[in-house]
Amino acid sequence: MLVILQDLHDQLGYIDSTVVELVAGELNISRADVHGVVTFYTDFRTEPAGGVSVRLCRAEACKSVGAERVVEHAQQVFGVQVGQTTPDGSVTLDQVFCLGNCALGPAAQVNGKMYGRVDSDRLVEILATTETADPAPATSPGESS
Repeated sequence: MLVILQDLHDQLGYIDSTVVELVAGELNISRADVHGVVTFYTDFRTEPAGGVSVRLCRAEACKSVGAERVVEHAQQVFGVQVGQTTPDGSVTLDQVFCLGNCALGPAAQVNGKMYGRVDSDRLVEILATTETADPAPATSPGESS
């Protein structure tokens, strides 16, 4: 199931309830089982992400060197809470509890690229030079275009 969900997530950009139902039917398991997997793993999105995906590490090593200040600043700048996308769809702000870049904390990942020693000013600089990803498909999974 994980391989199928990862492939679908890569293709669609998220896993919505239609996909959950299709996967459950194809694998002859309950929708609840598929939904449980999708909601357990933080790399699966259940709605389209913004053009820029910002993931901020909030694990202890990053926390000890200022990650919470970066998170608070990002929430103010974007006007959203962690786990949300800006109303215009430009940025999705997420948290993770380890990016494996502990020696260079606070760590951030922007559109899949890792950054270390990120403070509020550096995050703004990174975002200013980041290209927006392609938007999610215009049609929902299961719809034809």
